[in-house]
Order: sequence, then C-alpha cells, then structure tokens
Amino acid sequence: MTAVETDGRFRDGLRAFLTEQHPGRRPKDPAERLAWQKKWLATLYDAGYAGPSWPREYGGMELSFARQVIYQEEYARARVPGPLGTGLGIAAPTLIKYGTPEQKERHLRPMLRGDSVWAQGYSEPDAGSDLPALRTTARREGAEYVVNGQKVWNSSADIADVLFTLVRTGPPESRQDGISYLLVDAHAPGVSVRPLRDLTGDAHFCEIFFDGVRVPVADRIGAENGGWPLVRTSLGHERAAGAMNQAALYRRVLDELIELAHERGATADPLVRDRLTDFEIRVRIMRLTGMRTIADIMAKGEPGPASSTSRLFIVAFEQELHEFAVELLGPYGVLGKRDPHAVQRGRWVWGFLRTRASTIGAGTAEIQRNTIAEQVLGLPRDPSMPTTGRTR
Repeated sequence: MTAVETDGRFRDGLRAFLTEQHPGRRPKDPAERLAWQKKWLATLYDAGYAGPSWPREYGGMELSFARQVIYQEEYARARVPGPLGTGLGIAAPTLIKYGTPEQKERHLRPMLRGDSVWAQGYSEPDAGSDLPALRTTARREGAEYVVNGQKVWNSSADIADVLFTLVRTGPPESRQDGISYLLVDAHAPGVSVRPLRDLTGDAHFCEIFFDGVRVPVADRIGAENGGWPLVRTSLGHERAAGAMNQAALYRRVLDELIELAHERGATADPLVRDRLTDFEIRVRIMRLTGMRTIADIMAKGEPGPASSTSRLFIVAFEQELHEFAVELLGPYGVLGKRDPHAVQRGRWVWGFLRTRASTIGAGTAEIQRNTIAEQVLGLPRDPSMPTTGRTR
C-alpha cells in the first residue's frame, strides 16, 4: 500500500472518529462549557487522537509531516473544541526540551488530556514588548521562591490550574540575564486573577496578581536566571503552533464570507470579487506557510525566526478579512451580537472587534517585523532590544 493510500486511510479514520464522537453544541454557561471541553479533550486523549506532534512517550501521536497536515485540516473541518489554555502550544515544547524527567512525568500527560489547564504569565503593565523590563520578583528562601508582582493580558488565567510565568530572580538592572521560568500553582495562596473586559464585551484576558506566593524551587524550569532562552522556545512555538490550524480555520471562514457576499448580492461588483480573490490567494499561502513551519519543527526541533513571518501574515489577514466583512454588511455592520437584527448573530462584527488585538498578542506586529528584519533578512540589529532573542 502506498503512502498516499495509508494517509488516506488515516484521514478517513480520523474523520469518522471526529464525526461519531462529536461533542455537540457548545454550552452557553461558562462552567458547563469548561466541563464539556475537558470531556472532549479526555475523549481525544483516551482514543489516541491527542497531540499530533507530541512524542509518544508523553501521550502524543508523533505523526509524520503529511499526517499532521491532515490532522489539522480534519480537526478544523469537524468544528470540534480546541485545546484549553495556552499550555499545549507554548509551555509544552519548553517543558519537553528543558524540563526534568520528574517535571515531564508530572505535567505533560495531564496537560494533554485537559485535566490540567495552563496559562501564560509573561507581559506586565510596563513590560510588554520590552519583556526584559519585567518587575515581578521571585526571592529565594531555602527550597522556595516568594513571588510578588502583576501580570496582564493573560488568556485563560481564570480557568487555569498552572501559570507558566517569568519572574526576576536577578537584580533590577539585570534585564534578560536575571529572568527565571517558574510554574506557579494557580490556586496557591496569594494568587488572584481578575478578568479584563475588551471591545467585544467579553473577557478574553485577565490580569494576575502575586502577593507573597510560595513556589517550590523544584517548579523552576531550567537554571536560575537562565529563563530567557526558554522564552525564545515558548514564543517561537506560540507563533508557530496555530499556523496550520489557522490556515484550516480561515479556509472555512473565507468560504463563509464568500457565501455572505452572495447572500448580500455583492459578488456582481468586480471590486468585491477582487478582494475575495486576494483573500483566496492569501489563505492558500497561509496553508503552505503552515506546512513549512511544521516541516521546520520536525527537522530542527524549533520553528525558528520564520515563525514571525507566519504570525505577522496571519494577523494582518484576519484583520483585513473582518474589516471587509463589516463593509459588506453596510449599516448592519454596527450591530453587535446581542442585537436581534444582527446578521448571523453579529459574528462578523464580533470578529472585527476581536481582531483589533491581533497585532498585539503573541508579540506586537512591530516586534515581529524586528525579528524578520534582523533574524530572517539579516539587517542591522535594533540596539534597544536584547541580543539573545526577540519577544514581546
């Protein structure tokens, strides 16, 4: 049997599983929705369909390049829930590369199965793009660190069990040379989380406060003051993790946008057709770029600085796509999802508002351009940025 035939059988089996085991409609109640999503992730894991790129020894599938592409395409087509939190695509690669055997054994399988939800704690009110300026401190007392400070713009922190966070263990002026990478129990005394409401009217982000939080030294990943190289792994995978998934997602979203244009009688306009053609070209480029990213990770273990190219391309695309959708809606483009007259329950307007933040999250567009200029194109380095890597 040829590789194409066996890949076809894999696709058929995966599609059948996702169809037969589909968890149904997403509940509206937040607590019910969380339980629903956890149940689905456990179903995936128990059936051997979790972690397409993860090593088998940690519960993953360790798929070939071709099958990872198939997996992402079928997963997006099935419209089933994605991962909870931000641990799978960001913290897990860091833990696999730098964690101790005990840390890997304790954390990786529960994370993959959805039993433990992880959230990132990097950015601070005065340390976003200039992350080496972070001021959250971790003072060592024997076998523990005492953590004090604040983090902001944290996705899923309100449902997290573990916070993978960056802290200053060196003196204030040490910048990237005094940063450590800690795993903090999100339910520990002294940890408080407050949701932040955004333009959409929802709370997609949180801020986190650490007030004398005690963290075992055993929960530090890597060396003390050696967290900066780990940041590069985390953020590189953050930018790469969704590349193929986003390509599959926006293949579907663009098809739905084309349907919207037909419904509103706009496709007779050659300018509208030109815009839709441009989006079609970019969706195909997005897919090819996602495939290249997966290939780079499989060959080198890291996505490399080119992941910034993919990230910048995607965020610009999703902003422009939703801007165009709102233009198509005309006066209905001012109606939010709670308005009874909103088109398609206001999904395009909600997307327009949500994607205003796309060029900020996972590294601002300006930081991505710096990385591309210096590490991909080889242009002179920005002297204001750290010499060991780029982050937000």
